[in-house]
Amino acid sequence: MPDDETPLPGPLDALTDVAGIRVGHARVPGDGALSGTTVVLAPTGGAVAAVDVRGGGPGTRETDALDPRNLVQRVDAVVLTGGSAYGLDAASGVMAWLEEQGRGVPVGPGPGQVVPVVPAACLFDLGRGGDWRARPDASTGRAAVEAAAATGVGAPVTEGTVGAGTGAVAGELKGGVGTASLRTPDGTTVAALAVVNAAGSVVDPRTGVLYGEYGTGEPPVHPAPATHEAARRRLAELRDARGGGPFNTTIAVVATDAALTRAQAQKLAGTAHDGLARAVRPVHLLTDGDTVFVLATGRTPLPPEPTSTLNGILAAGADVLARAVVKAVRAARGAEGPGGTFLSYSDLYADRTDHHKDAP
Repeated sequence: MPDDETPLPGPLDALTDVAGIRVGHARVPGDGALSGTTVVLAPTGGAVAAVDVRGGGPGTRETDALDPRNLVQRVDAVVLTGGSAYGLDAASGVMAWLEEQGRGVPVGPGPGQVVPVVPAACLFDLGRGGDWRARPDASTGRAAVEAAAATGVGAPVTEGTVGAGTGAVAGELKGGVGTASLRTPDGTTVAALAVVNAAGSVVDPRTGVLYGEYGTGEPPVHPAPATHEAARRRLAELRDARGGGPFNTTIAVVATDAALTRAQAQKLAGTAHDGLARAVRPVHLLTDGDTVFVLATGRTPLPPEPTSTLNGILAAGADVLARAVVKAVRAARGAEGPGGTFLSYSDLYADRTDHHKDAP
């Protein structure tokens, strides 16, 4: 049993446990499409934001604006999208919607004279549905931000093969969207949403256990040896049939209600990558564009001497990101079509007693 100093998940175990944060998903339509966009919408007035990019092949937009040395203080939304660099067009739809709401950086005397700064990161999923040109655009971004705005405060977040995770692949398995949260002993909420599309593996090849399950405080669930061996054989068959090299990227948003400075938010973005390294091996490769954004809403003030509280937030950021990766892989559902067959973890390891727990 956890003691009083052990962080526990929030009520939803989701990014939306950070008050005011909303999440919306949209999928690219069409029979040959397997891609989409996810938007994380900040509370009115925006949130302090930061980013840390560690992959060797990133596709991003407006990340320089988040440098603590630069002008922009707060942002209203973050876009996570499929479609590789083409999919960054989704941010234009979010930007247009924010302008209509009068949300953005004030640049003139009128209430609507704003420039919304919309940081975005993309992952590679081109052609996985069969149609190379079926990828997110401005309309996909608008649909996702409208979906986020339509949710109530504290709404559950749909996980699995949705939004930016629609065409995601985690190593040789189907990837997707996962989210998790923790409440620290100091009363701060820290949460993460991950879109898992890694070149590295999320599964221990010796056992079939998800890497992110190690060190969570609960014993990892081991598939039966025969099940694991059958899964390895099936994945090898698909790998030989598919061919081609891995072009991937795991992208994430970590949010907290703590009143972080921009420099502190930057530190949290960096340490959160430790959670990604626990759950994906290897990570941060040349063909990954691994990127972690941070949003700090500022509703929970830090104590006068904040070091201990900040250390707890930094540790929680890594923990929730690792758990979000695990939940994404568990919740993903397999896909089969002209672009290939992508089996999910639950397809291959259905004998695990917990394989259904985090399904959407």
